[in-house]
Amino acid sequence: MHRTREGARVSVRYYLYISDAKINMMLPQIDASWSRKRVTEFGVDLKVASAKRSVEDAGAGGDRIARLERVVRHLEDHGDLGDVDEPGQYVHGVLPMQWGTLSNADGVYFGGRSERTIVGLGGSTAHLLGAVAGEPPARTAITSSLLPVLIDQLTTLADGDGAASHDHLATVVRAHATLRGPAQTVEFVAKRLLYGPHPYPELAPRDDMTVLLASPLYVALVD
Repeated sequence: MHRTREGARVSVRYYLYISDAKINMMLPQIDASWSRKRVTEFGVDLKVASAKRSVEDAGAGGDRIARLERVVRHLEDHGDLGDVDEPGQYVHGVLPMQWGTLSNADGVYFGGRSERTIVGLGGSTAHLLGAVAGEPPARTAITSSLLPVLIDQLTTLADGDGAASHDHLATVVRAHATLRGPAQTVEFVAKRLLYGPHPYPELAPRDDMTVLLASPLYVALVD
């Protein structure tokens, strides 16, 4: 079990996406002692070394979650963590979202909305849980979370021709309109990339509608 920011008990998270790249970048800045806890052991006997490696591999998933939770806990306690309607540098949310791959499956995109905000989350398919371990990342896997690459991918999704757009929030809105398939309720923490007023106020369901584009640290299903 884990607690939400309000302290209520909820079900164990079923993770869809964890960005190891962001966690590995942020964790040493948050807790320098974390890296020193990872001591490499060398076994003289190859059989012993092999056994050690097997144990380490078996615990790798738990370490991945522990690293993520350490970063999220820091953001909750000390970081600029807002919600989708009032985002800080980082955003926490629980929303129904549709999702799928982008641009030849190099990127993944989650799209949803609250009453006041259209929300898009974009990242690399390399960070989806279930990706083949040890498989080399696709050419754009590292950069799919970066704003210029993500905007290019969303432009292709929105317009179908890859034409450049000068209004990136409009690109997010158009991409959101193309999403198909069932929505799943997910929880996430993400790094804010873009945030601003709805670019088509005459079409928005309310006058104060906003648009948010972010890159997730994690996305998890919520029961």
